[in-house]
Amino acid sequence: MTGTARLKLLVLPAALFVLAVYVWPTLGLFRNAFHETGPTGAMIEAWSLKTAQEVFSDGFTFELTLNSLWLSLSATLSALMLSYPVALFLFRTNSRFRGLLAVIAIMPMLISGVVRVFGWLAILGDRGLVNTLAQSLGLISTPLKLVFNWTGVTIGLAESIMPYMILALLAGFGQLDRTLEEASRSLGASPVRTFWRVTLPLSLPALALAAGLGFVLSMSAYITPKLLGGGRVFVLATEIFEQATTNTNWPVASVLAIYTLVLLLLLLVASNIAARGLQR
Repeated sequence: MTGTARLKLLVLPAALFVLAVYVWPTLGLFRNAFHETGPTGAMIEAWSLKTAQEVFSDGFTFELTLNSLWLSLSATLSALMLSYPVALFLFRTNSRFRGLLAVIAIMPMLISGVVRVFGWLAILGDRGLVNTLAQSLGLISTPLKLVFNWTGVTIGLAESIMPYMILALLAGFGQLDRTLEEASRSLGASPVRTFWRVTLPLSLPALALAAGLGFVLSMSAYITPKLLGGGRVFVLATEIFEQATTNTNWPVASVLAIYTLVLLLLLLVASNIAARGLQR
């Protein structure tokens, strides 16, 4: 057996696994999108575009799209501003605890999303840590509404995508050359000027990569908008779940799922193009 044949044989189990758990269900999704929902709520094999026409002629789909894009943009920008200094510190530090600090930074990835959301409910609720502390200090007289609205969902989403963005930034910081920063400082530039003229431009490809990843993860998030939104925040992911489980309207859920999948693929392509363009 040749080396190429052995390599194909090694890849075969993984290919079969992907085929069974991703490709086959996705094909089923496309099949359901061409069906219709009968008067009794049962799915009818119609093989038409009627369901897609109904979904895209409904103004609520446009509203869901705008909600999803705005929420993802807000969470991504918030997470990027918080993740960048952490990633830059981890990239530059020579501390012997660097590995431990990196593990602490990405540790939220190891915790269930449901557990993290309930943690935020305890922190941001009317009687949570933030409101209790602010009231005890006399900063506010009535509790701030930090959950079951867009504010709570944005905070929860930003926190959930931060570990992924830190990893993406660390992976993209390879082009940061400290000698260029030292040259800038030796020519008389202040630390702030060196950051804006040297460090930040060199890290733009990493920022584009991290922003694309965070945006896609925010768009596909379901648990955080559902629980922290308290049924008041409507996005594509929550609507797909409602149509598939509560309404058992599989054709509409399939059309919305394919629509979301296409949006995510376009966003990923745009992110990759932006990252490659900034590397030149």
